[in-house]
Amino acid sequence: MTTPDAAGLGIREVSESTGLSVDTLRWYEKEGLLPHVGRSADGRRVYGPGAVRFVQLVQSLRRTGMPVAQVRTFVQLGPGTPGNSVVRLEVLLRQQELVAQRMAELRRDEEVLRRKVEDYRYLIANGLDCEGES
Repeated sequence: MTTPDAAGLGIREVSESTGLSVDTLRWYEKEGLLPHVGRSADGRRVYGPGAVRFVQLVQSLRRTGMPVAQVRTFVQLGPGTPGNSVVRLEVLLRQQELVAQRMAELRRDEEVLRRKVEDYRYLIANGLDCEGES
């Protein structure tokens, strides 16, 4: 893997390691979701280890359904200093709870689907009519 300099990764490498497109990374930066992106002498983005971890955090927050505006607010709280760590922790705990609730919903939905698949397999295996099934 090549890097623009020894201090970090270029945008393409971060894209490849996270699965986010280069355009998405640029958009995240433009929207104020990535505050730790440096620049090389020639103006190319350079992601240090902290910036890469932050990209992964933002990616997780977005993937778990946190709205962009809320991610931006989280970022604008600044680094995890004693003055804002409690607020950041509250945001993360709330998102964690929402994820847990969603996972429980998905487990219930998966069980409904599993039972329905079993019903159809039984009907098909026994040559029964599926009419009236919903």
